[in-house]
Amino acid sequence: MNRVTKHIISPLFILFYLLISQNTIAQKAIVFDLQTDRPISNVLVSNISHSKTALTNIFGNFNMSLFKKSDTLIFQHSSFFKKIITYKEIKKNHFKIGLNERFINLQEVMISANKWKTVKNEIANYIVTIPKKSIVLNMPPTTADMLSDNNQIFVQKSQLGGGSPIIRGFAANRILLIVDGVRLNNAIYRSGNLQNILQVDVNSIQNTEIIFGPGTNIYGSDALGGVIDVQMIKPVLNITPKWKTSGHTYIRAGTAAKERTFHTDINIANNRLGFLSSFSITHFDDLKMGTKGYPELEQLQYVTRIKGKDTIVKNTNPNIQKFSGYTQRNFLQKIRYNFDDKSQLNAGFYFSNTSPVSRYDRLIQISKGKLKYAQWDYSPQSWMMANISLKKFKITRIWDKSLFNMSYQLIKEGRNDRKYQSNWLRKRLEKVNVLSFTADFNKKLNHNKWLFYGILINFNNIFSSGIKQNIITGELKSTSSRYPDGGSQAFQSGAYISIKKIFENIPLTFIGGIRLSQASLKSNFIDTSYYHLPFTKIKLNNNAITGSVGINYHPGTYNIRANFSSGFRAPNLDDVAKVFDSEPGNVVVPNKNLKPEYIYNIGIGIQKNFKKWAEFEINIFYSYLNNAMVRRNFNLNGQDSIYYDGTLSRVQAVVNTGWATIYGFSADIDIQPVPYFGLKGHLTFTKGSDDSGNSLRHIPPVFGATDFYFEKDKLRLLINIEFNGEVPYNQLAPSERNKAYLYVLNKSGLPYSPSWVTYNFKGTYALSNKFLLSFAIENITDYRYRPYSSGISAPGRNFAAGLRYRF
Repeated sequence: MNRVTKHIISPLFILFYLLISQNTIAQKAIVFDLQTDRPISNVLVSNISHSKTALTNIFGNFNMSLFKKSDTLIFQHSSFFKKIITYKEIKKNHFKIGLNERFINLQEVMISANKWKTVKNEIANYIVTIPKKSIVLNMPPTTADMLSDNNQIFVQKSQLGGGSPIIRGFAANRILLIVDGVRLNNAIYRSGNLQNILQVDVNSIQNTEIIFGPGTNIYGSDALGGVIDVQMIKPVLNITPKWKTSGHTYIRAGTAAKERTFHTDINIANNRLGFLSSFSITHFDDLKMGTKGYPELEQLQYVTRIKGKDTIVKNTNPNIQKFSGYTQRNFLQKIRYNFDDKSQLNAGFYFSNTSPVSRYDRLIQISKGKLKYAQWDYSPQSWMMANISLKKFKITRIWDKSLFNMSYQLIKEGRNDRKYQSNWLRKRLEKVNVLSFTADFNKKLNHNKWLFYGILINFNNIFSSGIKQNIITGELKSTSSRYPDGGSQAFQSGAYISIKKIFENIPLTFIGGIRLSQASLKSNFIDTSYYHLPFTKIKLNNNAITGSVGINYHPGTYNIRANFSSGFRAPNLDDVAKVFDSEPGNVVVPNKNLKPEYIYNIGIGIQKNFKKWAEFEINIFYSYLNNAMVRRNFNLNGQDSIYYDGTLSRVQAVVNTGWATIYGFSADIDIQPVPYFGLKGHLTFTKGSDDSGNSLRHIPPVFGATDFYFEKDKLRLLINIEFNGEVPYNQLAPSERNKAYLYVLNKSGLPYSPSWVTYNFKGTYALSNKFLLSFAIENITDYRYRPYSSGISAPGRNFAAGLRYRF
């Protein structure tokens, strides 16, 4: 062979060898969840003799070249059913292996209760997780519906574009809402029913954790009932420097409100830099209630304009809740950059807005035998947030892990109302600017002891205005603003320190810590002529030291938790300085002497796992609320009544009452007697009253659900039975008794909230590795009902379908 031939053949031989080697050595396979299509990490892959094994990485990949073409492979994971399949079948499926998830998850669940991933059996709190897979199955139109579908949180709705979660008898500004580590609660979060959870796009949620009770030190004011911690989807980096594009598109439709949803997200990344963009739009027409039961809930009439005049007309279909429809748009942009294996930078931009959202409960309010309002809506309703965070994993003397987060939010909330046959439309607008900074640290002191500590700084600047506009002439007039017209500023700061110890000789974990919190508020009234307030300024400054101590004892198949904790909530601007008609005949006025309320809580939980076929859990709690902030009759300038919006109204204010107690329990059971079939049940019971013996406003009825599951291969089915107990008249809070138009009347003509049961059927089917079909029939019996304290009736029979495409 001459030299020229060698120079030609040698490179060709080498190239041929590399091609063969690449095909042989680097053949990758991916293991994924058959329902969500997401990769599964830590799957043990072996041949029948177990002489060859592999473990999937975070992308679900493993090297198929480790095995022979004649092998039969076994796939095992504690959270999924075992799968046995031949090499030839895997190759035929393009090296993609799908697994079915077990109903009872035996894996050590990782949660983020202290901002760092922690094994669940090392936490003393009761925590519930809503994974992406649950969202895919239930197809909730909004984030409020996502929480309600979980059946462990009660959700109140004043309108279709609403949803106020209730946790252990607390709601609104007594629950802390967190999105990607940033607190959304601001100075105008009200104490009644709060609808801001809808600002979060349910189609872009990756995971949600619900922490029940105040028993964690990393959160300051507001977390009396618990914390809703929402984690949005984030950029996923590639394993190589090569740029990779992936994403999802999703469409959904429902019949009860003629809902139409479109969502898409796209991820572009290499191994260090990633970009994620997400967009969603959802449109609802007027909601149709059920047709069977409680005709008192029908909407028999509504107000419309005929020849330039307000006219009350008959509703030709009284099951259609007129003017309840709206449109919502959400946009999310995230950037992730890994400096190295120990440093990660994340930036995000979030935006949400809606078309005008009619407050349905006001549109059906009666005054002097006629509908009171011709118009009542929220507009504008928008939320914008920008945040940047830096996470570092570097062992130093004072920390091993650190997380810094800085954010800015701009919230706009408008309220527009016009009384029947009035030409004057009142417009009130609130703008809130929020700056926030948090720093959290984690230090391993020794092999079984960890230290957590951090700080929070939060500043709110609030602008409030009010005008009246003549809808005929366009003339503008000034009117009272909802909050002080001279501007308001709220400032919060806090620092916490916690310790966790895992005992060596017994299966016990101890968690304890304290938090120092400070909250101040300044408000200025320029024009007090509307209500002749006896003061022009409000200044508050409050401090509190709170703490918690808990244990988690987990011998064998048991998990026993106990937590003793305290918490506090400082009055915010809505508590102290709002002027608003709270219900017919009453008006709430400012109270500059309002003080913080404090909670003392004990919670105990017991969980028992019966090998791989059943799991039972019960949690009980008792809370003592001191200096509780409640709405009570009040005097303004020595008068118990004033004219508000042309109506003589009883003066009320938020005041500190003596005390209140809340107690209850929840029970959960998961059973899987045979493969692929499962049953889940949940029940929640809550009671609460103040020192006068009156029921508290946000105490829900007994509620729960029973679910029957089937999951095999590409198909998942769910039969859901959801139920709520009755709230009789004598258990209604005084404020609820004054809203008889929202309730059904008993035989004595008194309002009450009746019990109800709905039957629902849902399912998903994986058409391929790229397409997933979802389908549902909700409220199969078309029952007409209105959940407790809600202003709008629930949807009637609803047929829904969705299609997901992964690319």
